[in-house]
Amino acid sequence: MSQISIKTTLPGPKAKAIIEQDHQYVSTSRYQMYPFVLANGKGCYVEDVDGNVFMDMHAGIAVTSTGHNHPEINAAIDAQTKRYLHNCGNVFYNDSQGRYAQRLAEVTPIHNSDKNRVFFCNTGAEAWDGAVKLARYATGRQNVICFYNGFHGRTLGGISANSSKVVQRRGFGPLLPGMHFSYFPRAFECPSNPPYPTTTEGCLEYLEDILFKKVVAPDEVAAIAFEPVQGEGGYIVPPKAFIEGLRRICDKYGILMIADEVQCGMGRTGKIFAMEHFDVKADIVTTAKGIASGMPIAAFVASDKVMAWPEGAHGSTYGGNPVAVAAADKTLDLLQSSLCANAKDVGKYFMDKLKVLKDKHGESIGDVRGLGLMIGVEFVKRDNGRVVHDGDLRDAVIKKAFTHGLLTLACGNSTLRFCPPLVISKDEVDIVIDIMDAVFSEVI
Repeated sequence: MSQISIKTTLPGPKAKAIIEQDHQYVSTSRYQMYPFVLANGKGCYVEDVDGNVFMDMHAGIAVTSTGHNHPEINAAIDAQTKRYLHNCGNVFYNDSQGRYAQRLAEVTPIHNSDKNRVFFCNTGAEAWDGAVKLARYATGRQNVICFYNGFHGRTLGGISANSSKVVQRRGFGPLLPGMHFSYFPRAFECPSNPPYPTTTEGCLEYLEDILFKKVVAPDEVAAIAFEPVQGEGGYIVPPKAFIEGLRRICDKYGILMIADEVQCGMGRTGKIFAMEHFDVKADIVTTAKGIASGMPIAAFVASDKVMAWPEGAHGSTYGGNPVAVAAADKTLDLLQSSLCANAKDVGKYFMDKLKVLKDKHGESIGDVRGLGLMIGVEFVKRDNGRVVHDGDLRDAVIKKAFTHGLLTLACGNSTLRFCPPLVISKDEVDIVIDIMDAVFSEVI
């Protein structure tokens, strides 16, 4: 399984049968971009149930960070399953959770901390909920400032803080109180001439001069929370000055900073955590997705001064599951030894190649942006003299790429995202670029 090979019409007959079964019995809340049914995987390649081989450019939405079926990850999982599968790490001790907690605590950059503590859970949304609980408890305050286009999961607490798509919130009210929204800066022109701030200065001024003076008093704000690189909102990388400005505001008013690193963390941007690109440390950091190469584990990390809540204040039955911890421990080994460096190097190569395609294929590609192997391509069109999002073109590109054997995903209003396994090589990037060149020629 080392090259793309499409043998049947898509979907093939076996895939059709499985998809029909899913449609009958699985929740209608699911969303599928194209009819792919996974049967096997290795590295950056995946095979469907009909024997068609694709290249995977989404890694289970930035989860299979070390690629599919990495032998060292599989060996770590296998060794642990031969010893025991579970004990509740929230109530009992085991011989792996504390060791990995120390490793994660020591690698996570936390503001004004001599020692960090870790709480293990299962999903990014659960880590978000726990981080908000902790911030409220530690400060005695109730309000949280989030950002437009942000995404923090699908729990009630998560959707209360989301503003990337209204479908995530519609019909679920009343939502968690105390969530307020501010603007996240961007450097690209889409849509043009918006009636809201997009610059670093404008966004910071809105936060202090509008929100804090007209909506919520800063001394009642527990946390300012954001994704260092917005994920579902469109792979938006903020200027360093904006993150620095948020840190100054937090320090000024005694507010905790929460960095939601669920999608952008664990090597995805070329560093263990995306916050390292800005030389700014948060007070609480959430992590999940790529932390364990596909095993379900998440965590949030804070200083021992902040994470000083009493016994029984928070818990999780499955959090820190020993099998998932084994995968996470080995994943961290691989990130530190080679994969962060590969994400940085190959990510720059990938983005440079995509920028060449942008120049080649005209005004429909409005922007190429990202950090490491977290790259977004934004599609635009002109409408009455304005540059606006073109989500229809983005979706057409994704569907056409699928027929060429390339699995990609959408995010934001009109962004195509690339978040491949961090093991991807430059030769494999060249294959992707050739396919995207052909797809752009067919669709644009």
